[in-house]
Amino acid sequence: MKLQKKLYILILLLAALFFENNTYAQSFTETSPEKVGFSSERLEYLTKTFEGFVENDALPGSVILVARKGEIAYYKAFGKRDIEQNDPMERTDIFRIASQTKAIVSVGIMILQERGLLTISEPVGKYIPEFNKTTVAVPDENGGYTIEQAHRAITIRDLLTHTAGVGYGNGVAADKWKEAGIQGWYFADREEPILQTVKRMAKLPFDAQPGEKFVYGYSTDILGALIEVVSGQSLDAFLSENVFQPLGMNDTHFYLPKEKNDRLSVVYSATDTGIEKAPNPGAMVGQGAYIKGPRVSYSGGAGLLSTAFDYGRFLQMMLNEGELDGTRILSRKSVELMTVDHISNIKFPWDNGTGFGLGFSVVKNLGDRGTMGSVGEYGWGGAYHSSYWVDPSEELVVVYLTQVIPTKISEDHQKLPVLIYQAIID
Repeated sequence: MKLQKKLYILILLLAALFFENNTYAQSFTETSPEKVGFSSERLEYLTKTFEGFVENDALPGSVILVARKGEIAYYKAFGKRDIEQNDPMERTDIFRIASQTKAIVSVGIMILQERGLLTISEPVGKYIPEFNKTTVAVPDENGGYTIEQAHRAITIRDLLTHTAGVGYGNGVAADKWKEAGIQGWYFADREEPILQTVKRMAKLPFDAQPGEKFVYGYSTDILGALIEVVSGQSLDAFLSENVFQPLGMNDTHFYLPKEKNDRLSVVYSATDTGIEKAPNPGAMVGQGAYIKGPRVSYSGGAGLLSTAFDYGRFLQMMLNEGELDGTRILSRKSVELMTVDHISNIKFPWDNGTGFGLGFSVVKNLGDRGTMGSVGEYGWGGAYHSSYWVDPSEELVVVYLTQVIPTKISEDHQKLPVLIYQAIID
């Protein structure tokens, strides 16, 4: 009897130890690089390289977060948040993440599907009737174009994979998009709600037939408007309730609360004479109306502000197959569906060996891509020169945030994965 009791107590102690360790591993806290298979010494190459970008005036500043096996192994700020004010960049500073918004909104759509409120195979027009009949601009031999009816209805999946034929208003029928005042990804200065803007988009000629070509553009803005229709909430409220609050993403907003104004990173532009502060407020190339704007238009394609830590928690949830710190955002099967290639018969226009899932690019062939990483790695980036990726094979999350538009440097994006992967020693 005493032996049984001792065994029972031992089992309880072992269970408690396992639970404690498992909880710690999922808590997204900082640890030593060596604990999760990195070399501190080799990570110094990463530090020195990005310090060099600042010293050489290639970048004003940046924040890099690298997590592995659920814990943060590298988390550093470089340069200045505001060069003119001599304000150093801090790890908690807030960035305009632009198209990194797309992944979060795509998760929002999958949440609605899991609740039985839609399926991604359905036509968008079921929820936004203006999309029941759309048109496509087709170039002619004389440098003009004709307008044809779409061969089929645009589906929600088309929007998630950027195969709906919807560009950023600078395609074949750019004149009509310009006349409508809908071009480029920036919406923060608009007093028109995103749903109304999207309804006007539906009347304009798109760039390709649905399902026939990868066309990067307003697809995720349409998805954001769709979330508003289906949920009955503003996109801001829906994401706050279903993603930001559950994940503890306390510094992720469409428009900045007043008390956080001094944490917003200044936007810079690369010029022939060096880096210069972008116009204030400006539009796409500028500081934007994220502090003093009308706060009406919630752009699902490019509207969010966030920190490296917040976005890292979002990505860790994805790496954990939909769960973080005991909170489940998505099912494992939804994450699996989102992070496999959906466009096998359509050429991805930018990187070899790469396809596209539901909101993320996906690596299909490492040799064809030709850069360090893993098959199954998924990610994207933002217009202000930011990027991120998740590597399930290495249990790795990377967030890289900076604020330069336009930029003349690509060396940072080329070197970042090399300098991270070369530091893995397990």
